[in-house]
Amino acid sequence: MASDAPIVNLRREAPIGVFDSGVGGLSVLGEIRALLPQESLLYVADSGHVPYGEKSPAFICERSQRIAEFLIAQGAKALVLACNTATAAAISQLRERYPELPIIGMEPAVKPAAAATRSGVVGVLATTGTLKSAKFAALLDRFANDVRVITQPCPGLVEQIEAGELHSEKTRQLLRGWVQPLLAQNCDTLILGCTHYPFIKPLLAELLPANVSLIDTGAAVARQLQRVLDEHQLLATGPARPAQFHSSGQCQRLEQVLPQLWGSAAVVTELG
Repeated sequence: MASDAPIVNLRREAPIGVFDSGVGGLSVLGEIRALLPQESLLYVADSGHVPYGEKSPAFICERSQRIAEFLIAQGAKALVLACNTATAAAISQLRERYPELPIIGMEPAVKPAAAATRSGVVGVLATTGTLKSAKFAALLDRFANDVRVITQPCPGLVEQIEAGELHSEKTRQLLRGWVQPLLAQNCDTLILGCTHYPFIKPLLAELLPANVSLIDTGAAVARQLQRVLDEHQLLATGPARPAQFHSSGQCQRLEQVLPQLWGSAAVVTELG
């Protein structure tokens, strides 16, 4: 990756660049594909540095900047930070550096969860980095005045999902230990505050009562991307080119889980 910022060249048929610390952003990529099937997609998994949740904000900013430069150099017309932790740490700097480039981020769905709860108790499953961020604190101040929010860090869960362990007994035991205290406090709405976590919705559904709602923001991010591209007259007309995948970790590991998490196989290129 070059140290100098690449030139942004916005074209309708250019691809959308999406990145995450690992495979979690594939949940967002899938929502983008479903809503905007005519768009070509580039995906970067920074799996050589996963998980971001335990890293410093300065480190996450540096990684986000390097990946943004790579995606822009590949011709991306927009960036999606498909990672709550990266959004909290880096999106402001990226928007300042590339003011002409549409940049969409993630945030835990505090507002819709506060509106959905009937018991008045909302649980949040997230990484340590997201829960410690100023952005998350601001969301609570803005939208959670009338509800009780219980936060639950989930160390080790990202690694389980990265390994494709979506139904294993270890993953089940980890989740059980995290959700039981929330249920004991009458939580009826659960925010999935990391883009990895939608992949374990089926397992969560086995562990939670039917009256507990699961809320994530992947579909909302896809809709926001659609609105912003439309405003910039950048919506593609298609046809889309096959999605391209890159990883800073072991490419073979991402290739192994793509059929499970993306729905089809693909070649993964190493990110230098």
